[in-house]
This record gives sequence, structure tokens and C-alpha cells, in this order.
Amino acid sequence: FGVIVGNMSNFLTSLCRGVTVRGKSPAPKEKSRVAPQGAAPHPIRRGRDDAVCPITGLSAADTTTIAEGPHRSNGADLTSAQALKAMERDPDIVEERLALFRPRIADKSEVGDAVAAVELLPTALPLSVIQGKHSSTSQTKLLARSVGFKALLQFTSQFYLRCFADPHVDKFIADQHEPHAERFALWILEKFGDGTPWSEERRTRPTREMHLGRQVVAVAFDRSSAHFAAWHSPKREPQKWGEHFKVDDARVWMRLHFWAARETGMFKQHPKFMDYYTRFIGHFISIYSSKAPSFTRESARWSADPENVRAYLAAGNTMRDVIDTPVEQALASLPIEERLYTGSRHSDPAWPYDLQPL
Repeated sequence: FGVIVGNMSNFLTSLCRGVTVRGKSPAPKEKSRVAPQGAAPHPIRRGRDDAVCPITGLSAADTTTIAEGPHRSNGADLTSAQALKAMERDPDIVEERLALFRPRIADKSEVGDAVAAVELLPTALPLSVIQGKHSSTSQTKLLARSVGFKALLQFTSQFYLRCFADPHVDKFIADQHEPHAERFALWILEKFGDGTPWSEERRTRPTREMHLGRQVVAVAFDRSSAHFAAWHSPKREPQKWGEHFKVDDARVWMRLHFWAARETGMFKQHPKFMDYYTRFIGHFISIYSSKAPSFTRESARWSADPENVRAYLAAGNTMRDVIDTPVEQALASLPIEERLYTGSRHSDPAWPYDLQPL
């Protein structure tokens, strides 16, 4: 882990200030000149302090702050560096970073034992979120254990097949040959409290590097760096390269995700897990925008109607009703009770935090 370039947002800030992180040397006969701390690495014309650098997404007058409210990004049009900084402050991301330094947790309980125990649980479990962070419980562990890694891997594998076939989502995936499905399945197990398999995998994960201009950055060693890599995928359109995920991106992602769950029998075979998991996704999707969670239940319902799937396939695997649709217009199409997202720290939280603890 020591070979990884520490904090990605620090890298971006350093790059704008002319500080070398792990870059290629300039031409041999030219001496490298490093700009003073806080100064841009090249002259900036008067009146252009607010211009955004096409490489880093930062500007010389970058003083924008990210509101830390009950949840995450407020939906503003953030630069990639700002979005990354906000993401790295996210309570769940912080917890995942700390998990790397904790002892390995193994579990030897059997799937059959968990299946029987899950039968005794209520149909709908309250989402376990404490101070903005999802916290596993003995109940969530039972839910994950009752499904098991094999079924989760089948689900996540089908999900990535759907992503690879979707021209909108596939642009975010630079390399289809990486073990995306296995990592996702391990992440679910760990977040539900069934050991620490995802953290174990991260400790041995090969370093992946991405070139940004003259700089080389290690990416995809955790969720925030993986998202950063997706924003800068070489498959993306030049005008969108470096943009963080928007609401329509999250909506397409969720529809494909729940469709894969439905195709692999997750809703029928594991209804209690999926009830909780839908809330779980509603919580985690908020890292992209406070507007995204409102569409979680609609995204889960979408694939239950065969006509929706047929229209999507006929359109060349494109969700024409989602992509580039204004957020307010899209929200207006939802049931009234699904439009509001309060975050988990509200005094009277709305879905997915509305169920009271057992």
C-alpha cells in the first residue's frame, strides 16, 4: 500500500500548484522550475483566475467549499477535485479507509444456519446508519450470510454484464477485464458485517496507474480512487472527461443494478435481504447527489415491467427517459412520497432512514 500516491485530492491540488507527485521529467536540457506554494505552475492572464484547468479541474482562485450536511454532495456542479475531496470526507469512505488497518475478521458460520435465522427477522429491517455511516449489525450479517458469496457474485457478475452492454455506463469502465464483480460482492459482504473480505482483497490488489497529463496516479485501490478513475476514463467524451457522476448516471446505474438482481432471482429468493439492500443503496447513492436517493425505489421497480426492458433494448441499451432529463422534471414524475430525501441526520428522516430501530 506504500507505493500508492496518498490522497488523490492532494495530488490534484499539488498538480495545480506545480508540485511534482510522481511525474515524468521535463525535456532533458530544460531545468524544472517549481512554482511557489499556492501559485499556478504557469502564467495566468489577468481576469482568468477562475478559469478551470482542463487537466486538474481546479482553478487558481479555487476557494469553493463543499457543504457537509446530513448528507454528502449537495448536487452542485463540482469539479472532479472538489467532488473527490467531498467523497474522501464521507463517513462511509473514511470507515473503509480505517478498515485496512484493523485485524482480519473471519467467520465460520454456515449459510444454512443463517437462512433459518433470517426467517425469524421482520420483513423490513431499519437501515443501520449512525452519524452518517452505515454500521453493520447482527441482523445485517445474517442477511448477507443467508445469501452467501456465490449468489452475490452471480448477481454482481450479471450486473457488470449489463453495464458493459450499456453505452452510457460502459464509458466509465476503463477496463472490463478487472474483477469488478468479485470486488463488489466482497464489498457487500463486508458492509453487511460478514467478515472483512473486501479489505483483505484491497491489501493484495495490484496497483493500477492512470496518466493525467504528465502525472502518473495510482487509482482503484478503494472506492474514492475507483470513482476518480471512472470520472477520468479514456472512454468518456472529451467534454465530459473528469466530470463526477451526475443524477442521470446514478439512475441508469441503479436500474441496471436492480435489474441484474431481479434476473438472478435475488428479489424472489431473498426478499428480506433485498428490502434492506434497496435502502442500503439509497443511502450509498447519495454520495453522488442528494437528489439520487429519491430515484432508488423507482429504479428497483423499473425492471419489474417487461415493457421497460423491451424499450431499453430496442433503443440500443439506452435509457432515453433518463439521460439528460432535468432533475426537477424527473422528480416530478415520482410518487409524491418518494420525492423527498432528508439524509440520515434529520430530526424526522425520510426513506431510507424512516424505520425506527428494533
